[in-house]
Amino acid sequence: MQASTYSSVKGRIGFGAEHQRRISLGFGESTSRRRVSMLRSQYMTDRSGCCGGLSLNSATMGIELGRARMGVDGIFGSSAKPRSVKAQASEEDLEAAVPVIPSTQHGKSSGTVLPFVGVACLGAILFGYHLGVVNGALEYLSKDLGIAENPVVQGWIVSTLLAGATVGSFTGGALADKFGRTRTFQLDAIPLTIGAFLCATAQSVQTMIIGRLLAGIGIGISSAIVPLYISEISPTEIRGALGSVNQLFICIGILSALVAGLPLAANPLWWRTMFGISAIPSILLAVGMCFSPESPRWLFQQGKIPQAEKAIKTLNGKERVAEVIRDLSAGSQGSTEPDAGWFDLFSTRYWKVVSVGAALFLFQQLAGINAVVYYSTSVFRSAGIASDVAASALVGAANVFGTAVASSLMDRQGRKSLLITSFGGMAASMMLLSLSFTWKVLAPYSGPLAVLGTVLYVLSFSLGAGPVPALLLPEIFASRIRAKAVALSLGMHWISNFVIGLYFLSVVNKFGISSVYLGFAAVCLLAVLYISGNVVETKGRSLEEIERELNPAI
Repeated sequence: MQASTYSSVKGRIGFGAEHQRRISLGFGESTSRRRVSMLRSQYMTDRSGCCGGLSLNSATMGIELGRARMGVDGIFGSSAKPRSVKAQASEEDLEAAVPVIPSTQHGKSSGTVLPFVGVACLGAILFGYHLGVVNGALEYLSKDLGIAENPVVQGWIVSTLLAGATVGSFTGGALADKFGRTRTFQLDAIPLTIGAFLCATAQSVQTMIIGRLLAGIGIGISSAIVPLYISEISPTEIRGALGSVNQLFICIGILSALVAGLPLAANPLWWRTMFGISAIPSILLAVGMCFSPESPRWLFQQGKIPQAEKAIKTLNGKERVAEVIRDLSAGSQGSTEPDAGWFDLFSTRYWKVVSVGAALFLFQQLAGINAVVYYSTSVFRSAGIASDVAASALVGAANVFGTAVASSLMDRQGRKSLLITSFGGMAASMMLLSLSFTWKVLAPYSGPLAVLGTVLYVLSFSLGAGPVPALLLPEIFASRIRAKAVALSLGMHWISNFVIGLYFLSVVNKFGISSVYLGFAAVCLLAVLYISGNVVETKGRSLEEIERELNPAI
């Protein structure tokens, strides 16, 4: 999720169920909290044959967790590799502890997760499609609506989507915390469908802008909940591969918008159909979520243990229900607090990890992806590639190919190494692009070198900087702040996207494109240094393991 955007982009207040969770600091515990605790204890006694407590005088407990680790081929099989993680818990935060038994090696799971990831990725497709659909359609809709000579209004039609997405990204977190992940998807289909209908039938600029605003709110919500839902339902050993599928489907959505625009030359009114057909996947998303399981982690946090067991059985298989429940129980130790509010994200306890999420998306945008895509057409023309469609297709193909490769490497190489490799490659590509414009000795080869630099940049971006942030964020955030922290980080993404699109051309006109490219290269190198010192590796580790390491109870 990021969301890498093409030329169309020159770019949860949580209502936690406090009646189900009360802070327990030795002054007594609410009836509902005791009920949830009793359910967890009874489950551990009945299913695992063991239950016990940890003295509140203990400040540290060691938890040994075995976790299977796989490559992309692990979707069909597994090879186990145990690892150990220590988790710290304080007296104030611990009510009881459930011993965690190391996971045993298991073969192919009887659960099914891929169809539900596919349903969620309809949101990613819509994300990419709405970003890209205005590219080919803008010229024709401008003539139809009588604004062909008004670039300011045309700019509003393009940028209103980004404004709506900013609102939607902040709203999505709150909705997902209050109503759950699947219900939020269904609510998200409402602005997506209405927005598509208004855009397709618009007879005035005002209607078109309202439609784009609603579609923007829809894709903003999607940008927050698609990676969140996928990370929470995916088995640990293939979470990286499945998480990166989000970015792949965003790219597919953008390419779909490009293909959908091909009939425009023969039929100028085809632009209405381009917007209208986006209502179909919106409706399919709402219907598909009626049959998709809710996130077991959200259900567990709500105290809905039987429903969580049922969801785990569907997703991971009945043989892994006890194991996943143990992980969730261990992860809940010290989590007697109510759901976090927005200001909790800036507390000493969470700010460091939240700042990492926001920084990754800032680096993603400040590294120049939109600038490279914006100038790709003129760069390709200088090399003799006059077709805008061919130029866009080449950039799109590089992005899709790189994202597919990243999916296969995510659970092998790890998130951190892919990020470092990606930003390093982007820095080198930016320097190549800059030199191709300025070095006289390279003048005879400037066209081919510029094309090479552009393709290498997009390829490098799609290997890490594009797919990893949206995957990594739900992994590193604690469960009580996860939805809001993801929403905050994605809000930073959309805001920076909008600001860059607003001022980019002015900066280019003042300093020149070569100097701007060198500035982007410097940002990429800073990103490498920041990631090396602040980002943790999460491959092959459950969300609960990661949470206990990064967010020990205090």
